[in-house]
Amino acid sequence: MKALLLASACLLAPAAVLAPGQAWAQDQSSAVSQGEGRDQSTAQVEDVIVTATRRAERLQDVPVSITSLSQEELTQRGIVNYDGLATATPGVVLNRASANFNNFTARGVATNGYGANLQSTVAIYLDELPISSNGNSTILDPTLYDVERIEFLRGPQGTLFGSGSLAGALRILTHDPDPSGFDASALVDLGVMAEGGLRQRYNAMVNVPLIEDELALRIVGFSRNEEGWVDNIGTGIEDANTLVQYGGRAILKWEPTDRFSARLMYSREISNPHDSSLTNPNLGEYVRLTDRPDRFQSDMTNYNATLEYQFDGARLTSSSTYSDYEGLFYVDLAGSYAQAFPFALDADAWDSTFVQELRLVSDPGGRFDWSVGGFYFRKRRDVDYNYRSNPEFLAARGLTGLPDEYYQRMGTHFISHEVAAFGQLTYRFTDDLWVTGGLRYGKTDAQGFTEAGGYNSDYLTLAYWGFANTPITMTGPYEAAAGVKAKEDGPSYRLSLSWRPTPSITTYGAISTGFRPPIINAQAGTVSQIDPNDIVIPTGASSDNLINYEIGVKGRWFGGKVYADAALYWVDWNDIQVQANRVSDSIQFATNIGGATSKGLEVSVVALPADGWSVALTGSLNEAKVDDLTVQEAAISGAVLGARLAGPKASGSLRVNYEWQPMAGVMGNASVAVSHVGSFPNAFPNTPGRPLVPLPTYDDTDSYTVVNANVAFAFTQFTVGAYVENLFDDRSINYVHPEAFIDGRYGRQRPRTFGVRVGYEF
Repeated sequence: MKALLLASACLLAPAAVLAPGQAWAQDQSSAVSQGEGRDQSTAQVEDVIVTATRRAERLQDVPVSITSLSQEELTQRGIVNYDGLATATPGVVLNRASANFNNFTARGVATNGYGANLQSTVAIYLDELPISSNGNSTILDPTLYDVERIEFLRGPQGTLFGSGSLAGALRILTHDPDPSGFDASALVDLGVMAEGGLRQRYNAMVNVPLIEDELALRIVGFSRNEEGWVDNIGTGIEDANTLVQYGGRAILKWEPTDRFSARLMYSREISNPHDSSLTNPNLGEYVRLTDRPDRFQSDMTNYNATLEYQFDGARLTSSSTYSDYEGLFYVDLAGSYAQAFPFALDADAWDSTFVQELRLVSDPGGRFDWSVGGFYFRKRRDVDYNYRSNPEFLAARGLTGLPDEYYQRMGTHFISHEVAAFGQLTYRFTDDLWVTGGLRYGKTDAQGFTEAGGYNSDYLTLAYWGFANTPITMTGPYEAAAGVKAKEDGPSYRLSLSWRPTPSITTYGAISTGFRPPIINAQAGTVSQIDPNDIVIPTGASSDNLINYEIGVKGRWFGGKVYADAALYWVDWNDIQVQANRVSDSIQFATNIGGATSKGLEVSVVALPADGWSVALTGSLNEAKVDDLTVQEAAISGAVLGARLAGPKASGSLRVNYEWQPMAGVMGNASVAVSHVGSFPNAFPNTPGRPLVPLPTYDDTDSYTVVNANVAFAFTQFTVGAYVENLFDDRSINYVHPEAFIDGRYGRQRPRTFGVRVGYEF
C-alpha cells in the first residue's frame, strides 16, 4: 500500500529550488511559462527584504546577523516545522527531544538542551505572538506552509522583541491575503522511513478576493500523519512515536484606502505525538521503555487584529493578540529508580495570553529613521500536577488508601506581566555611513499560586523502601496560597555603526543586550520525602542578562554572483538562569549562577559559479564556557568553572544546486545538502546538591554529518519531485536529556526517508 501511494504521487506533481537565504534575479515561473531557461550569464543573487527592524530594509543594510528563508525555499528543503531551520542558520542548533519538545540554541547560549521551566534563550514569534514564552519546553511545532518568510535573528534582540530574545529571535511571518485576484495551491508530501512507516503531509491554500483590490480572504489548511520509528517495549507498541498534527488559519484583510488597512487572523493547530522519540541505547537504537506512552501534546488557538494607518511621514501599527494554549505533559519518571516502582507525572496546562503592541515607524528617506512603541504582555498559566503509581503495582504491593492511582494532586497557576516602551533612531551622516541606537525599558513580574484542594501522601517513601501490605497516609487538602511576587525592571539597548565602503559591501559594529524575566519554582520550600537532607527547593531565579559585542560584513562580489556575510561576536552572560533537579525525588527547580562567556564566528555564502549552478555555505565556530561561579552556586547547580555550555564548537552546511531545462516548458532542478554539527555536553558535569559528585546522566551528543538530496521538475502550474533525507542513514545521537527521571534519554537522527512531493498552483 505504501509503495502504491508513492508510485501514484510520482505521476502527479513540489517546489522550485532556490539558493538558501536568497532568491534568483529572474522568476522561475515566468521562465517556465515562456519555455525559457535562465540566462545564467546575467543572473545575480537578488537582494532580500526583511522587516527585522520593524521596517522593510535590504538584508545587506541591517546591522544584525539574519538568515531569511522564503516559502519556496522551505518547501524545496522539505521543512514543515522547526526541523531543518537550524541547519540553514549558522551558529544555531535545535534541541529536539520529541515533537512539541523543542529549544533552539544560538551562539552557544544555553546550559542544557532542555531548560524545563525556563524560557528558551531564543524567542519564537508567530507574527506578533511570542509562542516560546510559556517557560517550558513543550512548545508547539507550527506547520510552515504558505508563510511569507522566516527570519532568524542571531544575537540578543531585547530592544525590539523584549524578554526571552536573549540569544536571538525566530520570526514566522504568515502570508497576507491578496485582493488582486483568486489564487490557490496544494502540496502533498509522501515518504517511507527506514525503521518506520509512512509519512503523509497535506497542505492547501485558497485566496479569494471579496472586493477587488480592497478586501480578501486567505485560508490555509494542513494535516500531517507520520508513522513513528521508535518501538516502546513497555507498552508493546511498534513505531510508537507516530505524529498526528492538523490545523489551519484564516486571514481577512481590508484596505479601503491607501492609508488604512485592517488584518484579522484566526489560527488553530493541534499536535498529537502518540509517544516520545527518546530512546534507551541499552535496549536498542530505536527502543524505549515506559509503562504508558509519554505524551507531549499541544493545542494552540490564536486571534489577532492588526490595524495600520499611514500618516504623512510615519506608519502607525496596532497589533492585538489573544492566545489559548492547552498542553499535556505526561511523562514516566520511573527511570529515576531503574523502573523499580511506578512513578509518573500527568500534568495538564492551560495558558491564556494577551499581547498588545503599538508602534509608530517613520517613512524611509532623509537623514533620520525612527520608531517608537509600547508593549504589554499578560499570561496566566494553570498547571495541574498529578503524580501517579498504577493499579497493578498498588495491588501487588498491597498499598491501599488512595482514591485512585494518583498519590499526589496539586493545582497551581502563575501570572506574569511585561510592560515596556521602546524606541530606535538611525542617523545618516552620509548615504554610506550611519549610526543606529535603540532602547527598551521594561518591567516584568511573576507570581505563583497554589490552589485550594488536592492532596499528598507518603507513597514515594513506602514504594522506595519496599513496604508492602501497608495503608498509604494521605495529607491535605492544600490551602490556597500566594507566593512571593518576583519583580524586575531595567533597560535593554542596542548601538551600531554601519559603513558602506562600496555600494555592494556593508560593514557594521554593534553592542546589544538581552534578558529573561524572573522565574518562580512551583514547589518552592518543599523538603524531600525520601531524603530530608537533600536540597530544599529554592524560591526561584532572578532575571539573567547578557551583552553582545559584534562586528560584521555583508556584501556582494564578482558582479553580484556571490553574496556573503560574516559576524565575529563576544557574548558576556551574567546571572545565568539554570534548571536542575533534586536528586532524591527529581523535582525540577530553577536557580542562578554567576556568568559565562561565548565567543565565535559565523559565515554564510551564496554563489552562482557557473551556468545553472548555485552553492550555499554556512559555518560557525564557537567557544562558550562558565567563567564566574561561587562555591554555593557550584553546589546547587552542578556547574564548575570552565564547564562548556550546551552548544557545538563547530557546525555548518553545504548545499549544491543545479538547474537545467530538459525540454521546452519544463525546468529541472537537483540538489545535495550536507550538514554537520559537532558534539556538545548535555548538562553541567556535577550533581546538584552534591558538590564534586559527577552527574550520572552527564554525556555528550555525537558529532554527526547528514546528507539530503532531491530532484524536482517544474511545469507551468505544477511540480513533481523525489527526495531522500539522511541519505546514508546516520543514526547519531543528537540530543541527550540531562535528567535521570526518564528511562530513555537519547534522541537520534531520524532514519533515512525516501519520498515524493507533489505541488499544484491553480
